[in-house]
Amino acid sequence: MMNENRDAMHAHPKAPALPAAPAVLISEVGPRDGLQSVRAVMPTAHKLAWIDALHASGLREIEVGSFVPARTLPQMADVAEVVRHAIALPGWTVMALVPNLRGAQAALQAGVHKLTIPASASEAHSLANVRRSRAEMVAVVREVVALRDAVAPGVPVEIGMSTAFGCTLQGAVPDDEVVWLAEQLAQAGVDEIGLSDTTGMANPVQVRRLFQRVRAAIGDKTGSAHLHNTRGLGLANCLAAWDVGVRTFDASLGGLGGCPYAPGASGNVVTEDLVFMFEAMGVATGVDLGRLIAAREALKAGLPGEALYGFNLSFGMA
Repeated sequence: MMNENRDAMHAHPKAPALPAAPAVLISEVGPRDGLQSVRAVMPTAHKLAWIDALHASGLREIEVGSFVPARTLPQMADVAEVVRHAIALPGWTVMALVPNLRGAQAALQAGVHKLTIPASASEAHSLANVRRSRAEMVAVVREVVALRDAVAPGVPVEIGMSTAFGCTLQGAVPDDEVVWLAEQLAQAGVDEIGLSDTTGMANPVQVRRLFQRVRAAIGDKTGSAHLHNTRGLGLANCLAAWDVGVRTFDASLGGLGGCPYAPGASGNVVTEDLVFMFEAMGVATGVDLGRLIAAREALKAGLPGEALYGFNLSFGMA
């Protein structure tokens, strides 16, 4: 498969040049993290209309799906078609989650601008989520990086380090283990490593401490904050990450999201609330809040009856 598609992947399109960067980058993960957490399967036409509405809001990065078997996540059965649609929209980076080499091959063939690989800080969650140990996932990451280097060297590889702040399967995850895994993944050749509060267990003091420790260990490869609002601390934790230099934040429209393999995990940070907070602080996001809120209608049309969250929906920007 790799050899058959080598020529096509050598011509892999790079992410388009973007306008001047905002002060923070909001990375919308609803079409992946959000949809994997609901039982309903959003029809493809509705999914594409939702992505169009997100694009119209000025978002500059989006995770549009996962390259996993349809039997595992039927919500992602149309991911290749979704990628092809999203990369035709100008001015943003389109990324997809890939848990293994086969997923990476399919994602590169579809034309993604960026690969995201899940790697759990918790051994228990790693075994439940990807059926591999942490050490085995490091080996998978090396394979994916080697593939990327061979066929699509312009495509960044990002790690989303799940359960970095605690795990409902294992309990506490020691900081030393998070730092150890970050060092192993950095040595495997990835471009950036984000820290994910998969189960919503983080608090602001912990967020500051762990991002500082990881940055001290791997430097500029320290990436995004992927934080959940399961216990109501999502925005506080984002602000804590901002205070120590994080400038990329994952969020999900309407607060959809959660890991099917982590009991009790729910509720990504609400994109609308995160944009509102930063803009109210005078921190530019490049996102039009009114258009972002309007994108909820496309989401509702595709998932009628699904609960959405957010606290500032009736307010314009000051």
